[in-house]
Amino acid sequence: MSQEDPAVDDRPSPGHRREAPPGRNGPARPAHRAAPGHETDGPAAAGAPRAGASFHEMWRDLAPIGRDTSTNGYRRYAWTPADTDCRTWFEEQARDRGLGYEVDRNGNQWAWLGDPMAGDAVVTGSHLDSVPDGGAFDGPLGVVSSFAALDELRARGARPVKPLAVVNFGDEEGARFGLACVGSRLTAGQLTREQAHALRDADGVSLPRAMEHAGYDPDAIGPDPERLARVGAFVELHIEQGRALAARSGGGSAAAGAPVGVASAIWPHGRWRFDFHGEANHAGTTRIEDRRDPMLTYANTVLAARKKARLAGALATFGKVSVEPNGVNAIASLVRGWLDSRAADEETLAEVVGEIERAAVERGRRDGVDVRVTRESFTPVVEFAHGLRDRLSGLLGGVPVLPTGAGHDAGILSASVPTAMLFVRNPTGVSHSPAETAAEDDCLAGVAALAEVLEGLACH
Repeated sequence: MSQEDPAVDDRPSPGHRREAPPGRNGPARPAHRAAPGHETDGPAAAGAPRAGASFHEMWRDLAPIGRDTSTNGYRRYAWTPADTDCRTWFEEQARDRGLGYEVDRNGNQWAWLGDPMAGDAVVTGSHLDSVPDGGAFDGPLGVVSSFAALDELRARGARPVKPLAVVNFGDEEGARFGLACVGSRLTAGQLTREQAHALRDADGVSLPRAMEHAGYDPDAIGPDPERLARVGAFVELHIEQGRALAARSGGGSAAAGAPVGVASAIWPHGRWRFDFHGEANHAGTTRIEDRRDPMLTYANTVLAARKKARLAGALATFGKVSVEPNGVNAIASLVRGWLDSRAADEETLAEVVGEIERAAVERGRRDGVDVRVTRESFTPVVEFAHGLRDRLSGLLGGVPVLPTGAGHDAGILSASVPTAMLFVRNPTGVSHSPAETAAEDDCLAGVAALAEVLEGLACH
């Protein structure tokens, strides 16, 4: 959206269809850093605002943080100043509501209503970091909606009988260090301290160094089973990254036009690094037949990935590439490309990635290029807890239930605690882009749905 979009304060009443703007430009809130592990407790704030009002205020305040004015996209990378400002915003939301606030050993932020040690807690939330030039909704919609849903419950006078919490998981997108869901993977024991310490960004900065620079202790990170044992259910609200809900709007079923859906499963997915080693040479003097050009092998592999995925009904994307020496008049010595691939089942995914690798190796032989493939991450298929999924669908009157190809913290935690997801309709299906959007009344419908879910899970 343009920088001249109307400010959120000029909003229509809920129910009016309008694209929700990311918010007005302006300085971010001044940053102050919470000490890792610092905890505060306070009484529930009286006179909590209704969800609609608080949603708009939070959206307005969060929107400028990490936004690049040249692209209008977001660059909120883990352990950077933009990330620190997002964390400050989260802490302020917790303190403004009198919620207990803490940062766990892995840098994830928690805001508690009730005793966090009581057990069987109902937790909601998402993440605040972004992909390079990402959209405003992926992640932040879930966090803002979670606080707004708590506001709605308190405005109703609902009385939880279980602890409630909002969480902001760190480094979900993996934009800086190349591995998604670092905060939740560490917590769930799916990433060891040694593996995390080995992560490096494009500038060679290690994860421990980045955490220390941001004021956190990298030696404290690791599995947190005691914390997860106190969680009875985790529900993550997220913008749909696709058009399944929007496509229903033209149908004749009872669910046609539903602004909110429930997730059934997450496709298995992973990231693979392809290294194409050739020979550097002069672009103007080296004969075509004398070249060992890895760019040719890489280009052919990109085309092969599209073909293999299409034939299998899967997804395969080369979205990141680096070239050495990266000169206009030089044949490359090394091209490194990262493959993201996803499929409905693990067998199909393995077949597709295997076929892409075979195509790369075969072409490499023709080009005199050595091909090496390294799997950097893999997440198996996630079937969300059927009982919890069905309960959410029932609480919301039988909304659509649909799978997704996108990974989420809820998928990582599903092996440790019962998890579920709510999706808010995306009219274009565009995500991981500044063009990502959702209608304002759909966002507020998501808040209302989440409030109903939290009341059903924590107040009865």
